Amino acid sequence: MKSIAIIGGGASGLFCAILLAQKGLKVTLFEQNTKVAKKILVSGNGRCNITNKNISKENYFSQNPDFVEFALKEFGFTSFEKFVNSIGLLLDVKEDGRAYPLSNEAKSVAKLFEEYAKNLGVNFHYNAHINSIKEFMKKYDAVIVATGSRAASHLGGNSDGEEFAKEFGHSIIPAYPSLVQLEIESKIVHKMAGAKVDGEATLFINHQKELTTKGDILFTNYGLSGFAILDISQTASKALLEFNHVSVALNLLPRLTQQQIASHINAMAKQIPTFTLLDILVGLLPLKIATNILEYLEISPHMHSDTINIKIAKKIANCISNWRFEIEDTHGFRHAEVSGGGIDTQEINPKTMESRKQKNLYFIGETLDIVGRRGGYNFAFAWASAFVCTKSVVSSND
Repeated sequence: MKSIAIIGGGASGLFCAILLAQKGLKVTLFEQNTKVAKKILVSGNGRCNITNKNISKENYFSQNPDFVEFALKEFGFTSFEKFVNSIGLLLDVKEDGRAYPLSNEAKSVAKLFEEYAKNLGVNFHYNAHINSIKEFMKKYDAVIVATGSRAASHLGGNSDGEEFAKEFGHSIIPAYPSLVQLEIESKIVHKMAGAKVDGEATLFINHQKELTTKGDILFTNYGLSGFAILDISQTASKALLEFNHVSVALNLLPRLTQQQIASHINAMAKQIPTFTLLDILVGLLPLKIATNILEYLEISPHMHSDTINIKIAKKIANCISNWRFEIEDTHGFRHAEVSGGGIDTQEINPKTMESRKQKNLYFIGETLDIVGRRGGYNFAFAWASAFVCTKSVVSSND
C-alpha cells in the first residue's frame, strides 16, 4: 500500500484525505493548528456556504482562467451533493444557487468531514508545522500541498504553499487579498460606523468605470464592508497591487432615481414646513448617514423646510446616488476570506493537479493562483481540485 502525505487540513486537504482513504491508500494529514477545518468553521458567518449549484469558469479569477474548467466539469455540484448526502450531510440550496448545510451550521461540515476521515483510517498530526517538503518527498509516495492562502492569517493563513513550490522552482503570482473590506480616505466615514444600507457600489479604476455590484453596504471605522463591497474587492485589490488609482461610487438609494429623491425632499419641505432638512432625510436613510451627508455637503441639518429649494434638494440627491470615495487599501490578508495570486497554474497539470516540475508532488485549493467570487465558488474549486488530484494519485498507484 502506497503512503500519501497531505499538508493542510482545510477544505481541499480534508476532502482529499477522505477520497484517498476511500480508495484504500494510507493517508497521513499534517495540520499546523490544534484542529482542522478552521476556515470552514467561520465561512458564511458560521453557516458555511459550502458550494454553488451554478459553477462555471466565469466565476473565477486567475492569470490562467481556463485552468479550473476540467476540474469543475469532473466534479461539479451534483457529484459533491451525492458525496455529502452519502455521509449524512444534506444541503439547503437557495434560489441563487448558493448551497448551505441543512443544519445551517458550519460546525456540522467540519465535524462530519473530520470524523468520517478518522473512521476511514486517516492519520492526523495536529500542531504540525512543516518547514520544507523535500524530506517528505523521500518518505512518501506522493505529497499533496493543501496549505491554503495568506487569507485569514489569524486562522493560520500563510504563504507556506508558495514556499514549498519555490523549493522545486515554481513561479509565484503576487498574492493579494480578496473578498475583503476596503479602506477609504475620508474624514467623515468613521462617523457613520455601523450604519448599513442596501445599495450599489460602482468601482472605478484610473477613473474608468469597471463594475457595479448590489447588496448591503456597511460603513466602518476604516472604510467600507458589506456584500456589495466584498464583491468588488477582488478587482479593487488587484488594481491596488498594480498601483492604479481606485475609487468607488456609492448609490445609497438605488430604488429611487436622483430626480425622485430631489422631488421627495422638495415635496416634504412644502408639506411639513416645521421639519428640518435632517428630519426629511431620516425618512430615507439611517440617521448617521443622513447627518454626515449634510456635514459632507456643508449644509446645516437644522435648515427648516421653508428655506429648502430645488437646488439644495438636487445637491443632496446627487450625493445620495453618487457618493465618491478614494480607496486607499484593502483591510489586509488577516481580514480577507480568500486571496488571489499564488502558485502559477501554468506549471501545474489541470487534469491531475500534479506539479509539472516534480513528479508525485501535487498542489490543490487556494495554494494555486485561483480565486472565486463570493457564493461558495472557492469551496467548489477546493472539492474539485481534491477530486482530480485523488484520481491521479490513485491511478499512479495502480
